[in-house]
Amino acid sequence: MATGADVRDILELGGPEGEAASGTISKKDIINPDKKKSKKSSETLTFKRPEGMHREVYALLYSDKKDAPPLLPSDTGQGYRTVKAKLGSKKVRPWKWMPFTNPARKDGAMFFHWRRAAEEGKDYPFARFNKTVQVPVYSEQEYQLYLHDDAWTKAETDHLFDLSRRFDLRFVVIHDRYDHQQFKKRSVEDLKERYYHICAKLANVRAVPGTDLKIPVFDAGHERRRKEQLERLYNRTPEQVAEEEYLLQELRKIEARKKEREKRSQDLQKLITAADTTAEQRRTERKAPKKKLPQKKEAEKPAVPETAGIKFPDFKSAGVTLRSQRMKLPSSVGQKKIKALEQMLLELGVELSPTPTEELVHMFNELRSDLVLLYELKQACANCEYELQMLRHRHEALARAGVLGGPITPASGPAPTSAESSVPESSLGPDPTKDTIIDVVGAPLTPNSRKRRESASSSSSVKKAKKP
Repeated sequence: MATGADVRDILELGGPEGEAASGTISKKDIINPDKKKSKKSSETLTFKRPEGMHREVYALLYSDKKDAPPLLPSDTGQGYRTVKAKLGSKKVRPWKWMPFTNPARKDGAMFFHWRRAAEEGKDYPFARFNKTVQVPVYSEQEYQLYLHDDAWTKAETDHLFDLSRRFDLRFVVIHDRYDHQQFKKRSVEDLKERYYHICAKLANVRAVPGTDLKIPVFDAGHERRRKEQLERLYNRTPEQVAEEEYLLQELRKIEARKKEREKRSQDLQKLITAADTTAEQRRTERKAPKKKLPQKKEAEKPAVPETAGIKFPDFKSAGVTLRSQRMKLPSSVGQKKIKALEQMLLELGVELSPTPTEELVHMFNELRSDLVLLYELKQACANCEYELQMLRHRHEALARAGVLGGPITPASGPAPTSAESSVPESSLGPDPTKDTIIDVVGAPLTPNSRKRRESASSSSSVKKAKKP
């Protein structure tokens, strides 16, 4: 037989907790079953967030209980808003117009201001900022024993210390208020020197044995020199300022040329070392007896420094490769060197892409490495010769102007090339008769002269290499 709970489940009815517990059906459940169903469905109804609305904005519209948004702003204390201060909960503290005195003033002046009635009779709050300098006091006996100075009288010293207390060691103000009519005219440095000398003497005399002393020291000579130098700097004429800027620019140019020369000398030393190392290895290989080695070991290249010519990539662990890839020039070789290398190979009658046998690949790479090394050495030699000729011309010009004071010696050595002779005299530096600055580093090379010299050196190196 069906019970009341079964009937309620079939009709999808829900009643109060008491009725559900007892399992009885009320009259309202049977007469109005649709109202319960609609109420139940309205409770479980959910609202979907509209498209384009951010989650934070949608969360402000409805709470977790799905309540409707309030029509008027409410002060519930929940949410992102901070609770406002609740004013009017206590009585307003009364203010009073009361007099006060500033302890920093010694004339007893009376002032008035508004202040809370509870603070009546308290000290002026800004009196704690009144900081005074502790100027030492000396007795007659101490002055006669330790502080006596022939250049200063006791009355003048007392006047100095009195002004120091009044103006808190502001020596510019002290110098302005100093009585120059009654006493000797003193500078600010003289006043400082006398004051700090007395302070140091009194600190040494009154010091307790075994304590660390902090003795003030004032260097009057250094202060005078500093102000004198500052005055000279301020009184410079526009011509002197321009001359100083010119000298600074020349100094920077000389330092830059010196660094460039040092870098070139280091590169030249590396090239010479690499050439010597390569020649020594070749002699060793010729003297050593030839032995039959496996094919893989024959392809091994002797260890040569990285600066010696071209360093070709190693394809030992690259898998399957072609021999022609070993003849490919690395990306570290510039386009200028590649063109010079191709021109030298054509002058020698060597193919640019020979048949890539094992022996040919090894010899072709060695030949190109030696040619690049020869090209770099020729270029460095041409640079050195050009700089040497420039220094000779500069020495002659300075000797003619009488700057060096020695006899004029003709320039010895090879005659300058067409690139060297085409350099104008203005590039050699300023006129020695107008400017006596000697640039021992040398003038920088212009781009046109450098290009002409490189082309001339490359063509001459090809001709020399072609000769037997």
